Amino acid sequence: MLHMSEMNDVSIRTRRGWWIQLMFLSLTVSGVCSLVTVDQPPVLTSALGRAVMLQCQLLLSPGEKMKSSPILYWERMNAASTRLWPDSDEYRSRVALLDSNPNSSNKSMMLKDVQWADSGKYRCKLSIHTETRSRKLGNGSLLVVYDTMSFNLTHQNDSLLRCEVKASCDPALVLSIFRDGVKLQSVNRDPRCAAAAQLPVTLSESVCGKGGGKYECQLHLNQNLITKSSFYYNPPGKYLSQFNSGKNKFSPHHQ
Repeated sequence: MLHMSEMNDVSIRTRRGWWIQLMFLSLTVSGVCSLVTVDQPPVLTSALGRAVMLQCQLLLSPGEKMKSSPILYWERMNAASTRLWPDSDEYRSRVALLDSNPNSSNKSMMLKDVQWADSGKYRCKLSIHTETRSRKLGNGSLLVVYDTMSFNLTHQNDSLLRCEVKASCDPALVLSIFRDGVKLQSVNRDPRCAAAAQLPVTLSESVCGKGGGKYECQLHLNQNLITKSSFYYNPPGKYLSQFNSGKNKFSPHHQ
């Protein structure tokens, strides 16, 4: 059997550049319109136990001048507004800035060893001193966590394919199975799941392998593909005909 490894979240984010959302804050200084932008993607994904980059970018228009280095804060957008950066005892060993230069425009941060409890929304805040003092807020990024996807024949039925994956409880998650590129069925969204819920749920779907071909299970968040697994299947009848004709028995292979 051949197994296709799950897609990592870094490549997913790269392919998803089109969904990056900007928050624009305009300031008028000495009659000139200048622009300060705090840029955060609305959604991030991470495999369980991996590291994820919490992205934040500060953009200044050419006419805007910094009077001093901006002060960066990272927080979880929960009831307690839990701080990740700076001076967080809870997160100190798990977070690190991508660029330690305080004057860098890259304010992104790595969150290491992602766990289910890390599911939720994160926001970067910047205290900026230009011609006036002000605080700029990102719109926040929702972090969705997922585990390894399994997609294989069941032990009870050698023609029943079952796909299963554990992920953050989010109503926008959809698990679908395809055969040769055609969707067979999907797990409906669960409206009871509140976005940013910390407890994971198990999504599962099964299909009967009535015909041979490439079967693929995909996990999507809205229109964004998070992870997938493929299974190449030949019906049991083909095993028998090939075996009886003197050929080696052909087993389904999993990619």
